[in-house]
Amino acid sequence: MPETPPPPDSDDPQNPYHVAQASRIYFLPNLMTAGNLFCGFVAVIHCIQARLAETTGGAYLGQTSAGHYRAAVWFIFGAAAFDMLDGRLARMGGRESLFGAEFDSLADVISFGIAPALMVFFLILSPTQGYEVFRNIGWFLGFVYLLCAAIRLARFNVITNPLLHRDARYKTKDFIGLPVPAAAVTIVSLVLFLLHLAETDRSLQRWALALPPLLGLIAVLMVSTIRYPSGKNIDLQTKTKLVPFILVLVGIGGVVLFKEIALVCATLGYVFYGIIRHLRQKPAAGAPAAGTGGDLA
Repeated sequence: MPETPPPPDSDDPQNPYHVAQASRIYFLPNLMTAGNLFCGFVAVIHCIQARLAETTGGAYLGQTSAGHYRAAVWFIFGAAAFDMLDGRLARMGGRESLFGAEFDSLADVISFGIAPALMVFFLILSPTQGYEVFRNIGWFLGFVYLLCAAIRLARFNVITNPLLHRDARYKTKDFIGLPVPAAAVTIVSLVLFLLHLAETDRSLQRWALALPPLLGLIAVLMVSTIRYPSGKNIDLQTKTKLVPFILVLVGIGGVVLFKEIALVCATLGYVFYGIIRHLRQKPAAGAPAAGTGGDLA
């Protein structure tokens, strides 16, 4: 069994655990994290304003409830874009710090935890007339989602601690468990799709039956050990073959032309791709089961 390397000198200012290094605030990566937090906060405000528009039976601040929900959806997409940029900028510039990791996780709890949970409760579960049980369990399902998101982020901060020893099983670029941003984007893509359907069909009642199981599945997948591709190896130097390149272009075109349908198909495809790949993989003889280590960002 390999020995755990000794901790770096605590008096070395370059030691990531030296207080000066750990609390360092790098401008560009943390500016992106602040943008993530801002988008999440505004999304929460729009969810509340949408609920106020519903209870008053009209519009609030000049927008209908559907308009506020759409705005919240796009702000959560914006938070996901900022979340992707902050990590890439930190890694590209070698400007990663413990402060940045903690700040990023706190922002993610707001943008990808509280905001989608409120949206699910207000829009999807609460107004399902005819299914009183959904109103009774809506708050609980939203809390379970939020709880799993917070646990996922806390586990990430622990597992990625630089002083923890890892063997070869855990040195992977894959996500272990559904990433919290991907979970949130899946939920808000579904919300956008339902709002699109509601433009022609005013009732969401018949679609509501599939939502609680799906929300529960997403919550469980976040704290699972199912591996998901991360895409962290993709950069400006990445090469690809012609067919994957064309498929990516087709996917981008589909999102532009049929954004509601394409987004929900893409996000659900990612969610179920991890499940199918996990079920199809046969563990090597004598190999231990996958743990909770690895890259959990």
